[in-house]
Amino acid sequence: MDNLNVAELVERLGSDDESVRKMAAFRLQGAIGDPSFADVFIHEGGLPKLRFLALHSTGNTLAYGLTSLSRLLELDKGWDHVTDDLITRIVELVVAQPLVNVNRGAMSVLAAIVGNPSHRSSQPGCTGFQRLKPAVELYPQFLPTLVEKITSADHALCANSLQLINSLMRDAIANDAEFEWPRFIKQLQELGVIKSVYGLMQSSAVQDLAHPLLEFQSLTKVLLRKWREERVDLEKPDHRRALRGLHTASSRDKPPAGSDPKGSVKHHPEKWRRLGFDTETPAWEFGATGFLGLMDLTDFVYKNEDGFQKLLLEQSSEPAEQRCPVAKASLAITSILYEHFEVDKSEEVDVNRYISLESRTNFDRAFKPLLLHWSRLHTSGLNAFIRLWKVAGAHADDFQKIEELARILMEQVVGQAPRTKEIKEVEEELVDFDIQRLRELQMELLELTYEDAWGHHLRQVRDELNHEALQFVKEQRIRCLLQGAWFPQTMNYSSDLGPITSKTLDRTVPTSWRFVRLSHNRRYLHFADFEDRTEAEPRLDTLQEKVDLSIVSSVVSNVSASAPSTSSSDSTVTTRPGHASTTTKITIHGYLPTPADSHARQASEVSGTGNGRGQKEVVLLQLHPQSHVLASEWLDGLLMLLNQQPITADTNKLVNLIGGYGLKIRLLNVRFEDVGMEEPVLPSREGLDDDYYYDIGGMDSGV
Repeated sequence: MDNLNVAELVERLGSDDESVRKMAAFRLQGAIGDPSFADVFIHEGGLPKLRFLALHSTGNTLAYGLTSLSRLLELDKGWDHVTDDLITRIVELVVAQPLVNVNRGAMSVLAAIVGNPSHRSSQPGCTGFQRLKPAVELYPQFLPTLVEKITSADHALCANSLQLINSLMRDAIANDAEFEWPRFIKQLQELGVIKSVYGLMQSSAVQDLAHPLLEFQSLTKVLLRKWREERVDLEKPDHRRALRGLHTASSRDKPPAGSDPKGSVKHHPEKWRRLGFDTETPAWEFGATGFLGLMDLTDFVYKNEDGFQKLLLEQSSEPAEQRCPVAKASLAITSILYEHFEVDKSEEVDVNRYISLESRTNFDRAFKPLLLHWSRLHTSGLNAFIRLWKVAGAHADDFQKIEELARILMEQVVGQAPRTKEIKEVEEELVDFDIQRLRELQMELLELTYEDAWGHHLRQVRDELNHEALQFVKEQRIRCLLQGAWFPQTMNYSSDLGPITSKTLDRTVPTSWRFVRLSHNRRYLHFADFEDRTEAEPRLDTLQEKVDLSIVSSVVSNVSASAPSTSSSDSTVTTRPGHASTTTKITIHGYLPTPADSHARQASEVSGTGNGRGQKEVVLLQLHPQSHVLASEWLDGLLMLLNQQPITADTNKLVNLIGGYGLKIRLLNVRFEDVGMEEPVLPSREGLDDDYYYDIGGMDSGV
């Protein structure tokens, strides 16, 4: 401004020479953003000349003039020169002017007019949206042109177009008559604004258009919130029409052609309950979702009327308790989506989230393009709910459980979807999501929820359950030893297996069998060798050999800690009947006592020192289990019998499985308030002396 003579600049704006006016307008657009310069410019009589340029100039001179005017209006100055003929001229430029820079300036001026609440008109109560109406009626292509320019290759023009649409939407919602703004929003939707903005949110241009895109996303939430807050009222024609349409679409008995639709067709005695409402007063049941819930349900029905009738017919053949309440499920999906997209949060949250973005990942998370396809998400979510109901064989009392599964499904599919994921992929995933995986996610989330809520209390419960599971499995393994098992003893290669190769080298035939069983007092392993494996298991008193477990020093094996298991201990790793693998081996080591050191061994036991001091460790018994399960049962059974930790994958998996199920059962049966998530109500002290105690949450605390 220091080197710019404002009076001279104003004079040049009114020059007869086009090139002089163009240069003056060019210089003006760079300086007019300074409030002090703007004041001097207005004082020098620049506003009438700037308005004249906007009304009558062309080309770059017009573009520079419009940019200057928009910047002046942003400073909240010059409103007295914004007349109806100027607005009409600028609307005409948006529709008919092909120059991109002229379009950008024209849209900026209109956005300022619509978006600024201060000086829109001398007419009281006339808002920006209403002020544009006369001009828009003269140029009906204005809105289609505006939506079309959203997809312009010029990102600045694209941003200005979307910003103007945002301003029109915001002003219409805030200030227009009750029945006008829905019509305007519907018109924009029919022109394809949703599809265009959705494409921009998924494109690489999202960063350049971040602010107008986030504002459109916030305005979408404003619309959803406004629809939800609107109570369903049968006195309103569109509400009454929507409910009547629901009933008509659900009815298999259409009135004959030419008959009076209000005539004598007898209604179903439960015409609303058969749709899945709880009562025969449906308007009341939309209390939680408002008109938004009614819109979602009617959209679901109208887009698939035949399928909806078939669904109701199918449900009517089920017992009353097993029918899926479709209408109630629809309202549940609406609420789930509403909570998922945090529609109730103020729009400033989205803007602040964008401002605080630090990485590309967080940047992408700020945009929720799937929000724009609310209706399609609702339809897919409702279809998924119905599928969950059928697969689970749910009853009426299970509604909340299925609703919770649907909520987890929505969080998993929609919540985890990247910005660029297509809506069609999301729809398919919602309908086809694996039920078993959904159950697993439910338990994981439940455990995490209680982990956060309980902290060390949950870890203590988990440790206790794991200890109980370990003791349970220990007893199970020892009972396998008490039952006894057959083990092949000596193995010979069978001639009927063909030539000896690396593949058949370990395929051998047992020539004798050893039966081993733990004594009832769990102190001895009894065993005996037999030529053949008998059907009946030998009795304990027929097993002449035994190993005293008190002299056992170690149990070693080549059983892998991650070896695969089979389904039962009767299964064997065999390739042909009677042919078994001999690769698995369990060896029991110990110290054989002698008469000379018997007294010393007993003294060692009394003193607590280890067995076998100064003695040589020998093999007491060797076993060849025929399956991984049998090997796991006997190896870990022997180790746990000697008070050592189990080592095989089968046993550890069983311990974790039992402990995990125990934890899940407790989680599913305990409420938050049971563990002090809410402040407990203490009993009254009235009538008590000093000898009393509180019983809070099952924990006695003496006083």
